[in-house]
Formats: sequence, C-alpha cells, structure tokens
Amino acid sequence: MLHRDALAAHERARLLGMAAGLAVFAACAATAAHVAQFEPARLLEGLPKLGDYLARLVPPVRPGHLIEDVREWYWGLGKWLGLLGTTLLMALLATSLGTLGGALLGFPASRNLVRSGAVYWVCRRLLEVARAVPDLVWALVFVFAFGLGPLAGVLAIALHSLGAQGKLFAEANENIDMRPVEGVRAAGGRWVDEIAYGVLPQVLPNYVSYTFWRLEINVRLATIIGFVGAGGIGMELYDAISLNHLADASAILVIVAAAVYAIDMLSEHLRLRLAGTLA
Repeated sequence: MLHRDALAAHERARLLGMAAGLAVFAACAATAAHVAQFEPARLLEGLPKLGDYLARLVPPVRPGHLIEDVREWYWGLGKWLGLLGTTLLMALLATSLGTLGGALLGFPASRNLVRSGAVYWVCRRLLEVARAVPDLVWALVFVFAFGLGPLAGVLAIALHSLGAQGKLFAEANENIDMRPVEGVRAAGGRWVDEIAYGVLPQVLPNYVSYTFWRLEINVRLATIIGFVGAGGIGMELYDAISLNHLADASAILVIVAAAVYAIDMLSEHLRLRLAGTLA
C-alpha cells in the first residue's frame, strides 16, 4: 500500500513538473511572439506583397520563345558559374579547416577524456566564443584586416565552423562507451593512444556525418558572407538586389539552389556509404 502511494505521489509530481514546464514554455513563446510582432493580421497583410516581390523576380518567359528568353535571362551564366565555383571552394576549404580545428579542440573539451578541469574549461570557452559571434561579424572583422575577397570569407566560415564542429565532436566523445578507453589505459597506453584506439573507432561515423552536414551549411553561408565583400557569388547577388536587377538576382538564386541541391544529394550518398563502411 505504501509502495502504491509512493508511486502515485511520484506520478503526480511528474505530471506537475511537466505542466509547469509547458506553462513556462507557453509563456516564453507568447513573449517571443509579442517581441517579434508575430501577429496573424500583419502576416495576412504582408503575404500579398511577398507574392508580388517573388513574381517580380521571375522574368517573363514566353512559351514560343523559351530558349531565347532563358538565354537572355542567363546572359551572365559564365561569370556566375565562375563565382559559384569560388563560393564552393571557399566552403570546402573553410569546412576542412574548421573541422580539423574542431576535432583537435573537441577531445580536450570532452569531460570524460581530459583529466584537467582547467583545460576542459578553456577549450569549452574557446569553442563558445568561436560560434557565439555571428558569421557576418567575423567576416566584417576579417574584411577589415585582410581586405575584400575570398580570404576573409574562408576565415570567417572556418572560425564559426570550428566552434560548431568542436561542440558536436565533444558531445559525441562524451557519449562513447568508456570501456575501450579504460582498456587502453590499463594496458599502459598514452592519452593519444586512448583517443586513437578507444575513441575514434566509436565516433568516426558521427564525425563524417557532421562534416558533410557542415559542408552543406557552409555552401549556403558562403553565399551570404559575400554580402559584406567576402568574395564569391554572394557579392554578385548583393549587387543585383541592391541595383534592383531582379531578373539577375533570381537567375543567381536558381544557380545557387541547384548547386546546394546537388551537393546535398552527393553528401547524403557519400555519408551513407562511409557510415556503412565505418560502422
């Protein structure tokens, strides 16, 4: 009887805790909606304007003159593809640098892999600073330091990627089975041996998945970074929007969307194959 009463009390406490959590969440959501001016009437008022703007992005394409109209629409295709290639290479290099740095900092930032609390604290704070500062702010800093061009964009994306990847890698490290690590340690292995033989075989599929996912993000990010003069096709897109050349802007957006779609499909294919191989 006492056991049943204890279970009932525990269940009531759990339900009360859930209700309190939902109430706090609802209050936060309502406050956020108020601050963001998220009002149904305002949304309904603005949707037609959004549709008008999107309609202006698409140039008139006549059924009987499709090839001529598309050719005129993509008059700058060669230049845009060259800039897109720069954007893709920026994303690739930034992802590589950020992932490498995130992996190196992710091990000492894992509570279960480092014995020094000070080292853990410092590495965690470094990762937080790297990802807490918005990408565009890093880009502005590096544009001021190194001038306009892809270098500033690569450094900005790489630094933010380092912070994000380091956090993801550290959390993957903290969820491993510690028995292989303890076995290497008991055999007299060094800390590097513990990582190589006890940690990496367990987390490598996750690392690969996170890296491909980050590459997809950085391709989109490299386009936006160009808005502040950090190179790539983003600068051309910004100029087209600023000068109200909406047909050019839509053509560039279609190219970027097609590139992102192709990279997403390729990344998913490679990720699944590598994960199957490494698992």
